[in-house]
Amino acid sequence: MSSKRSLARRTAAVLAAGAAALALTACGSGTADGDASAAGHNGHGPASSPSAAPSAPASAAGHNAADIAFAEGMIPHHRQAIEMADLAPSRAASPEVKKLAEEIKKAQDPEIRTLSGWLASWGEQPPAEGSADHSGHGGGAAGMMTAQEMEGLKSASGKAFDTAFMELMVKHHEGAVAMARTEQSQGAFAEAKAMAQAIITSQTAEIAHMQKLLGKG
Repeated sequence: MSSKRSLARRTAAVLAAGAAALALTACGSGTADGDASAAGHNGHGPASSPSAAPSAPASAAGHNAADIAFAEGMIPHHRQAIEMADLAPSRAASPEVKKLAEEIKKAQDPEIRTLSGWLASWGEQPPAEGSADHSGHGGGAAGMMTAQEMEGLKSASGKAFDTAFMELMVKHHEGAVAMARTEQSQGAFAEAKAMAQAIITSQTAEIAHMQKLLGKG
């Protein structure tokens, strides 16, 4: 009986030692992981690795009311520019005007999708299609065309269309540049501010080009 008790005690001691070793290993592993995580957040580890990246989308934070206003205003503004550009292939006489219209559409279509995505990620509703009716956006505010101006452009063709298109688009671009400057000075979201700078750069260049074609540059 004493031999059996001794064997049982030895077995229990071995099992206890093994459990203690496993516990120490687990604790050591957890501490290492915690240290590695802390190092990543403090800039001493691979902070840029996927595991260290925040799970929430970057656009879900770091924005303010000016960023929202920029996106909500620029979407209908861009939509109207594209509506104007869509008239050029069948109405413009100048190849340069047709090319300009194509470039405007090519640049602004993707920006509308990006702006809409930002608003959605911020919990805001992107402006609905058709919400940019010419009176609803202020009819001339921020360079937007009025309903009368749009009808006049639609009824024009040839050189008359070219002149009207460029004169109206210069005003339209000037409004976009003003909106972009407001975003740069008041916005907080880095990607929106970068888009604003791109709009200022590209549309200022297009304004200068159109002014030159109109003989005003």
